[in-house]
Amino acid sequence: MVKPNFLAELPWLDKIRKTTGIGSIPAYREANGHIHTPYSFSAFDKIDTVFSMAREEKIDILGINDFYVTDGYDAFAEGCTRNNIFPLFNIEFIGLLKKEQKQGIRINDPNNPGRIYFSGKGLDYPFNPGFFTRKRMKKMIDESQKQIMAMVDKLNELTAKVNPSIRLTYEEIKSRYAHDLVRERHLAKALRIVAAENYPEEKDQLEFIQALCGDRKIKAGTTQPAMLENEIRSYLLKAGGDAFVPENAGSFLPLSKIIKIITGAGGIPCYPVLLDDPSGNYTEFEADPGRLHKRLSSLDVGCIELIPGRNDIGKLKDFVEYFYRKGYVITFGTEHNTPDLIPLTVTARGKQPLDESLKKIAWEGACVIAAHQYLRAHHRQGYVLEDGNPSRSQRDDLAQTGKMIVEFYLNRK
Repeated sequence: MVKPNFLAELPWLDKIRKTTGIGSIPAYREANGHIHTPYSFSAFDKIDTVFSMAREEKIDILGINDFYVTDGYDAFAEGCTRNNIFPLFNIEFIGLLKKEQKQGIRINDPNNPGRIYFSGKGLDYPFNPGFFTRKRMKKMIDESQKQIMAMVDKLNELTAKVNPSIRLTYEEIKSRYAHDLVRERHLAKALRIVAAENYPEEKDQLEFIQALCGDRKIKAGTTQPAMLENEIRSYLLKAGGDAFVPENAGSFLPLSKIIKIITGAGGIPCYPVLLDDPSGNYTEFEADPGRLHKRLSSLDVGCIELIPGRNDIGKLKDFVEYFYRKGYVITFGTEHNTPDLIPLTVTARGKQPLDESLKKIAWEGACVIAAHQYLRAHHRQGYVLEDGNPSRSQRDDLAQTGKMIVEFYLNRK
């Protein structure tokens, strides 16, 4: 088992500097700072799959980034240590900006004005946010699970009309497919599998699912489970679907409180950028880089992350270089929060490889977070100052420090 204070047990910087020569540090390595695991929902059937893929693809830094929970931290830390991968301890929330909601401004959710996905990077490990923060996080989780339970009830109303013998339960879905958190995608998976378990023939399975979806035509077959689950989720469980239940307002905290949770847990507030969609469109919040920079600065956010697989390579490069010049810490990831088991290596839309400059920027960003975690474990200041502001002037120094720490960690055996 990994020791909880393994970062604190690494030697202090003077020894690391002596051991790790500057000339031996590569310009960059492969990093993926944002993956979801089975502790929320992910494409990985088990967490060990993450590490076998990472070894094969030569990924040297990985960042766990589950919704609302840190339950996977211990297994993730143990797996990273066993496979000689530097772990980043992250988390993701869904919040609300009420002003933008009233104005109809979409942020990084293209379908819901005011709703904002927001990450915390480099949280203290072990996770210890304090009693009141734990209580607040538990309330958010409880509210989200109430919504899921209500959606299960609606699914059962639909299945009863087609086959009364088929009935889903929240408890069974959680036991078979989830850990402590059940999400929409678990429901879609459960429905696909219950169809397979009750109908031996593919034709009958698809007819059952199609009957639930009504006029919305199912295009996927049973040999395309990821696509089929995506269609089930889209047609039944999202807004406009017959099993959709809107979230209770209590499911979303104001962004200011989310940021306090993150900084209180030792993390770096980080805005996940949606950027362009396949048609070249942007949300209102992100359409103007200059305005976005001012807004993020007003929120004391000095870190952004992107999922390049959904972006045009040219637009991605222009955006990243602009914010890099502004002093932001920038990281990339793949999410893996859909059923599709794509590679861990980060690429742009259409599997377009990233160029060397983008890889260097992303590697530096991951190393800043690594340095932040290490310094916090040694009771020193990381990237976030005591007043909650990002220390942009120290970004480059922290990146260099992080590179040395990661090199020491990777070559310690």
